[in-house]
Amino acid sequence: MYSVRLLTRPSEGFYASAVDSPRRLPVLTFLPGGYEPNYAYPLVLFFHGQGSSEQQILRLAPRLSRRNYICMALRGPEVTVRYQDGTLGYSWNDDLRTDAFAEEYAFQAIEQACSTYSIHPQRIYLAGFCEGASQAYRLGLAFPTRFAGIIAMNGQLPSNTPLLRWPEARRLRVLMGHGIANSIIPLSAARRMHRLLYTAGLDVQFLTYPTTHRIHADMLRDMNRWIMHAVTGQNPSAK
Repeated sequence: MYSVRLLTRPSEGFYASAVDSPRRLPVLTFLPGGYEPNYAYPLVLFFHGQGSSEQQILRLAPRLSRRNYICMALRGPEVTVRYQDGTLGYSWNDDLRTDAFAEEYAFQAIEQACSTYSIHPQRIYLAGFCEGASQAYRLGLAFPTRFAGIIAMNGQLPSNTPLLRWPEARRLRVLMGHGIANSIIPLSAARRMHRLLYTAGLDVQFLTYPTTHRIHADMLRDMNRWIMHAVTGQNPSAK
C-alpha cells in the first residue's frame, strides 16, 4: 500500500491537494524546512475541532516543529458555521455514516502522501483537537496496527468507541492533554477516559494545562517531545 517516490527538495510550506473518494475532498499538507527525500519522516494527521477547518488546524504544524514531521489535515464533512469574512467552519458527526467517510478519506490521504513524499509507514500519528480528538481515537482504535500513536488534546472518546480490538490497541501509544478549566469537557471526564485507556493496557500519558477548551502552546511542545521520544529515544526541546 505504501510506496515512496523521492522528490527533489520542495520548499517548506503548505501544499493543497485532494482525494477523489467518496467525493473530491481537500487535503492540506505541511512540508518541513530542508525536506530531505532520503529520510523517512513521521507523518502527523491532524483532525480539527468543531467550527474549524483543515486550513486553521494546520497552522499549528510549524509551531509543532518546522523540521521534524510532514503534517497533513483533513476537513470535516458538515458545514456548521459561516463566519463574517465568508469562511466556513466544519464539523465531524459522531455517527456510523461519518465513521466510514472518515476512514476512507483518511486512508486515501495517507496513501497519497506516502506515494508522494518520503514517509515512514510505521510512524504515522493521529492528532485530534477538541471534537477532532474523537476522530483520532476512533480511527486509531479501529485500526491499531496501522498507526504509531494517538494524540488527543481537549477531546474525548467517541460514544461508539471500537471495543473488539482492544488487544491490538495495547500496542498504541496515547498522549492526552487537557485544559484544567475546560467547561465543555470537564477535567474529571478526561481523567476517567485516561483511567479507561490505562486499565485497558494502553501506553497512555496524561498531561494538564492552564487553559480552557483552547489549545495551549505547551501542548504542541509536549506533542513534539512525545513523538520524538518514540523516534529517537530522547526527549528533545521543541523545534
